[in-house]
Amino acid sequence: MSLLCSLFGKTKQAYYKYDDRSLEYLAREEFMLGYVKQVRAKDPGIGCEKLWLMYRQSFGEAYAVGRDRFCGILSKYGLTLRNRSNRPRTTNSGHNLPKYPDLTGKLLVERPNQLWVSDITYIVIWTDNEHYIFCYLSLITDAYTKEIIGYCVGDTLESIYTVKALEMAMERLKDNPVTGLIHHSDRGVQYASLQYISCLKQKQIQVSMTETGNPKDNAVAERVNGIIKGELLRGMTFHDIGEVRRVVKAAIEFYNNERPHMSLDMMTPAQAAGENGTIRKRWGSYREKYLLPEYK
Repeated sequence: MSLLCSLFGKTKQAYYKYDDRSLEYLAREEFMLGYVKQVRAKDPGIGCEKLWLMYRQSFGEAYAVGRDRFCGILSKYGLTLRNRSNRPRTTNSGHNLPKYPDLTGKLLVERPNQLWVSDITYIVIWTDNEHYIFCYLSLITDAYTKEIIGYCVGDTLESIYTVKALEMAMERLKDNPVTGLIHHSDRGVQYASLQYISCLKQKQIQVSMTETGNPKDNAVAERVNGIIKGELLRGMTFHDIGEVRRVVKAAIEFYNNERPHMSLDMMTPAQAAGENGTIRKRWGSYREKYLLPEYK
């Protein structure tokens, strides 16, 4: 335990402050992931089982992890090697971290910074004419203005990248604190992670998560993902993550500042964010048609 505390800058008192063995579990997991990244930097194609054997040889029984658990952790963070035919899975809700109820079922979104929605999508990077890998785009969108307020492109599904997107979104709260803000996402491990939940709670942002696998439960986030990938990045081919990051940045700037939305009375998201009063819509969502009397 002393070594783990020193590795991650925690005192023993801080260790015992957390729930029993949770900090030790997370620290061991991070330690293992750091080792995997070091090895993969030298041998990008090395498989899970060989990595596990090398890990055992390097650290012995003191930090022993079973093979199935080792491979499961790599899979959880998108670090397993994939065949070309596989489509990446960006949501892994099969974890033991706390899950939160869906607070959006009967919520009418009537102002900016009332509801933020988050999601992750994948983007293909071609390493040559036949082989490719994936990177992952984390997005946070204001459900009222449809403005993308936080984003990050990462090379794995680790929560560090979703946290970076969240930190970008929270920058706007420094000079404009709000109350009653809800953050809504799926139940993936990135959004349930200790670091991500702590960031939300520090800003007194309520945590909401989908309770089913129905895309309509996070419809705004799914729609924005579709616009970015299916419209703004349509037909593009990428060869490294730096190229993806440059193009995604330009695409989001165009989306926020130049692309009008029918749901915003043909304003851009940035224009909608600066509006005072209710925005007139040219169509109503399923939720609005269900909840508002004028649609009944």
